[in-house]
Order: sequence, then structure tokens, then C-alpha cells
Amino acid sequence: MIKTKNISKVFLIGKKQEKELRAVDDLTLEVMKGEVFGFLGPNGAGKTTTVRILTGLIRPTEGTAQVAGYELGRDDTNIRRNVGILTEAPGMYERLTAEKNLTIFANLYDVPDVQKAVNKYLSMMGLWERRLDSVGSYSKGMRQKLALARALIHEPQILFLDEPTSGLDPEASKTVRDFIEELKSEGRTIFMTTHNLDEAERLCDRVGIFQQKLLTLDSPSNLRDQMFGRRVVFHLQTMEPAWVDLVAGIAGAGNVEVVDNKLVVSLKNPEESNPVIIRALVTAGAQVQFVGVIRHSLEQIYLEMVGSGDRGQA
Repeated sequence: MIKTKNISKVFLIGKKQEKELRAVDDLTLEVMKGEVFGFLGPNGAGKTTTVRILTGLIRPTEGTAQVAGYELGRDDTNIRRNVGILTEAPGMYERLTAEKNLTIFANLYDVPDVQKAVNKYLSMMGLWERRLDSVGSYSKGMRQKLALARALIHEPQILFLDEPTSGLDPEASKTVRDFIEELKSEGRTIFMTTHNLDEAERLCDRVGIFQQKLLTLDSPSNLRDQMFGRRVVFHLQTMEPAWVDLVAGIAGAGNVEVVDNKLVVSLKNPEESNPVIIRALVTAGAQVQFVGVIRHSLEQIYLEMVGSGDRGQA
């Protein structure tokens, strides 16, 4: 659904535009149909610039892309008709009602049955009772839900979400996340930028960690395995030094550490090795109380890749 090849974007800055700022550098990636793809990176990494390029709002300096089967730069009108976009700060006609806001955009997209579509998304987003109130009276969470309804009003093939829960309270964030999960279950293709790494881990099939360049791309679970390996903790009632060498000699076992009465073992394939290790320990006289897994979060992977510094907006 989304294919990019060597996309770059350079902005000219300074009073005389004599300096170059490379916001996106040589981006090549592919997002599959029905996939929820998370685009992660610090402020100023170029995430929003990438979204603007892929939705046909700005042109890349270099490279090519296809979105929803249309070529960027040649079929931009068709791209815009087949994507929905939720920006981090969506603008609304604040003096108009929510119903009128959606009606305007439904007409712009030539939605066949405007009233039916408007009613559908006002109801889905829990805004039906406030549909005749001006948007200026809405809370930030309500505005975000209305903006999401606006992005979906024309039933786009691809949905771009730029920080969809940024600045929302926990209740509003949960509503938006639940709705994204519902869209995911419907097979929608979603390209999402977010700073909320727990959210990305929960919602995304794959994530790309990005800082002007694409640093890594895979599923959260594969990234954990690649960066940290798989570590299993065997909790024992007592500890004997000989058991360390016993476990280290088992096929598939890597580094073995002792922490109190626990053996922490790096394993290539825990599903195969765990039963073998447990049997060996029990045969040697160990009493295995339980077995656990050390799970590294997406946040740990992210910080390993890009650090924690903010760099302004891009």
C-alpha cells in the first residue's frame, strides 16, 4: 500500500535560505495492506515531514513513492482521495457544529450519502449527543475524536495518524486507541507516528525507528530478540555452583548468570531449551520453583537506538 524508494527532503533555511536542513534522508520502506505501522523517533526526526510527503502535501527533494497504488508527484490528487490524515493539531471550523464540520468534508470528498456517513462517524466516536454544539465548545479529546471521524469520512484505503493521542487525558487516549484497534480488526492500513511507545507496542504490527534515516524496522518482538536476545530466569529454592556449568553445557544456552537463587540464562530458542534445562536441574537435585522471561520494552530498544534527546520539530 505504501512503497518509498530513497525519499529525501531538504529544506533551505536561514535569512537568505543559504543553509540546508535535511529532514528526511534516503528513506526506503514498504507498508503492507492491512498493516498498522508505527513510525517512531524523537522530536525533529522528520516523522511529520514524512507524513506530509506521503500524503502529497509537500514534494520530496529526491526519491519516489507509491501510495495506494498511485505515484507520488504524478497522481497526488488520487493519493489525497484515497488517504485520510489526522494531524497532531487538526484545524476545525470552531464556530460551526460538529455535524456541519463533517458535512463540509464529506462533500469535498464526494461521499455518496453524506448524511449517512456523518451520522455513522458521529455515533462511532461518541459525539452524537453533542453533534449540534459548536466545535469551539469541545474539549481537546472531543476535537481529536472529531478529527479522526473527519479523516475517515470518505472511507480511505490508508489512514495516516500523526501523534493521535498527544496531549489527551487517559480516558480520551483509551477511546482513540480502542478505535484504532477496531480499524485494525477491519483490515485498514494505518501509518502512525507516536511518542507513546507502549501504545506502539500494543497496536503496531511493525515499527520503524527513525532519525532522519531509518535506523531499524521489524516487529517489536523481533527487535527485542535481535537487540537483547531472549533471557529466561529459573527460580530455584537453593543454589549450587555446579548447576551453572550444568546449564551452560546444554545446547542452545548462552551466558548463564547467578542472581541470588536464580539462574538467568540467554537462550536462542527457549521453547526448545526450557524443558531440557528443567529436566537437567531436577535430575541434579534442584527444586525449580518457577520459570520467567525477562522482557525488554520497546522503550529500551528505542533509547538504545536514538537516545532520549529532543531536537525541536520537523
